[in-house]
Amino acid sequence: MKTFLRSGLLAVSLIASGALFAGADTETDENSIILAGHDAVAYFTEGKPVLGKANITAVYNGAIYRFSSTGNRDMFVNNPSKYAPAYGGFCAYGTTFGKKFEINGKAFEIVDGVLYVNKDESVYKAWAKDIPTHIVEADEEWPEIKDINAEDL
Repeated sequence: MKTFLRSGLLAVSLIASGALFAGADTETDENSIILAGHDAVAYFTEGKPVLGKANITAVYNGAIYRFSSTGNRDMFVNNPSKYAPAYGGFCAYGTTFGKKFEINGKAFEIVDGVLYVNKDESVYKAWAKDIPTHIVEADEEWPEIKDINAEDL
């Protein structure tokens, strides 16, 4: 309970202080919510996109993650890099072209323990035709575009 209270107070203080801003390397909405509000852990544990709740959150790399349960939130807090999406939550297929596209949170794949998300289901279909090649391409592009705002690419 103490950890939960400390986490909540930390999140509130970060928001109140204005210190919480997702950077160019994270795909968030205007409220700094990542993954279109979907639970990052549920992709792994349930194998499907599950919307998180506004009152169950954690902050990682300047983004607010929502979770469907406190158990999922706690799993995330204990190992955020295990559950955080590749390419800051930007569309994995778009990254192969040196672009950053927002995602709907419904199109995803877990490959070798890494969460990859795509703009939407139709883009996912194109990406899924050759996932290994697209991951290599995106991995090559990401360092070049990581710190550039999406609208500047």
